[in-house]
Amino acid sequence: MAFFSYFCSPKMDTILEQTVDALRRGATILYPTDTIWGIGCDARNRNAVERLYAIKQRDHSKSMLVLVESGKFELGSDERPTTYILPRERWLPMLGNDLADNLPAADGSLGIRVPDHAFCQEVIRHLGAPIVSTSANLSGRPSPTSYNEIETELRQRVDFCVPPLPEFLTGETRGSRIVKVNPDGTQTVIRP
Repeated sequence: MAFFSYFCSPKMDTILEQTVDALRRGATILYPTDTIWGIGCDARNRNAVERLYAIKQRDHSKSMLVLVESGKFELGSDERPTTYILPRERWLPMLGNDLADNLPAADGSLGIRVPDHAFCQEVIRHLGAPIVSTSANLSGRPSPTSYNEIETELRQRVDFCVPPLPEFLTGETRGSRIVKVNPDGTQTVIRP
């Protein structure tokens, strides 16, 4: 697997391979994103999505988002990472029917973000599919602003942890901005 030139090293290639292999096996992962650290899985794998809900002790009424490959999705250009909650009729033509059926919200909507993070983009590209992303915290607890704030209990619950290398740091300590796109195309900011 070839990694971005500024990350090009046998160590980074190995981490990328291990991460993608874990996702292909249906594993859950702890990984860096363009916002805060997240936990996730292959967005096509129903059982892995179910495990994420169990790991976080999260109610199914609180859906999770997916990270998608850049260049294939035009969701808007924003100054900071933004998740768009799209109604089914808008995300289905972009992503198709391959997503796990327990991933969208009860109303059929789905949160989607194109991460501005080289490692995430390479994982998505090599996997050939979106990956689920949800903050690396147990439900109801504060979201960690760094790897060191992630609870040991959560680290032990996932199958694979991407190491917290300096190359992965973005300096971002907030979750993404959240914008809901209504069926008529109007937008509502949920979280600025």
